[in-house]
Amino acid sequence: MSSSRLPPAPTVAAAEADLAFLRGVVENGGRPQLTVGVIFLVGGLLYGLQCLFHLGQIAGVVRWPDWANLLFVVSITAGVLAAIVWAVLHDRRMGRTARSGPIMSRAMNGAFSGAGMANLAVIIVFGVGAVREQDFSIWLYYAAVVFAFQSVAWFMAWTLKRKPWMGLVSAGHWITAVALGVLVREPVAYLSVCTAALFLLFALPGWLILREARAAKTAA
Repeated sequence: MSSSRLPPAPTVAAAEADLAFLRGVVENGGRPQLTVGVIFLVGGLLYGLQCLFHLGQIAGVVRWPDWANLLFVVSITAGVLAAIVWAVLHDRRMGRTARSGPIMSRAMNGAFSGAGMANLAVIIVFGVGAVREQDFSIWLYYAAVVFAFQSVAWFMAWTLKRKPWMGLVSAGHWITAVALGVLVREPVAYLSVCTAALFLLFALPGWLILREARAAKTAA
């Protein structure tokens, strides 16, 4: 066989390009995004506070007029939406999109974005069902499904990055989903589980992501 038919040997430039690509996947792909941490931290703290508020109502500690209760709940939702809007605008200013960045980061973004889209569908389905059947307990199943979707997203994050705390968060979401589905008819137990899960499985991971993001920025 003549040497002209053999594949050309890799050049030094090509080898350097391959090494640069692999280094980018390992280093940049391992950097958590600041905006993801902010959304989880703010959402976990605010919705956890709302669950504590409802527990206070059940216990008789919180006795506000109806308009004040409504204002408080609306303020919680507005705060979470404000955090999401800030995150979207921040990513746009930084030039980040779902199609840019390292492979691992794009995969994680896709996992959590997909979970968010599924959550929206669940809101519509359970919301319409609760109104049509005049049964508020149907709506409460929504939270269980949300935690189940988050379990899948965090499992993918753990699969990509192999960080033990991500695996624990995924397992915690799965356990919470099952517990909430079983406790729908037990309001105190349901709210207690939901409160603990919001602080431990949303706010705490958000804080961990923010801490890692700051550490990565300092190292860079």
